[in-house]
Amino acid sequence: MNDPIADMIIRIKNALMARRDSVVVPHSKMKAQIGQLLVQNNYVEDCTVEAKMPQADLVFKLKYVGKIPAITDVKRISKPGRRVYAPAGKIPRALGGYGITIVSTSKGIMTDKEAKKQNIGGEVLCQIW
Repeated sequence: MNDPIADMIIRIKNALMARRDSVVVPHSKMKAQIGQLLVQNNYVEDCTVEAKMPQADLVFKLKYVGKIPAITDVKRISKPGRRVYAPAGKIPRALGGYGITIVSTSKGIMTDKEAKKQNIGGEVLCQIW
């Protein structure tokens, strides 16, 4: 697999569209940090690490508002074939500010709002709304 982050966000979106309660994704540190951002911004209920051999899993407990999924769509911005970087002032807003843009900065993975507040640019990973 060439793009594990795109695989993770698409698995979450597909599980929400199929009305699943949870989804399991192979673990990595970056995916775990993105999962924590999704929990903090109320897009998923919980993100836990399930230790097993040879590789741990991330288990996302999905969130619904009534019968509507909390995540309506996702968009991968920076891809392995075309990396996209942006300074703090030019980080794109997802859906006019209703969604979040996840940015990988020198101080860790954060949302667009946190990056602009700290005046840090970086690689624009994806947008979720």
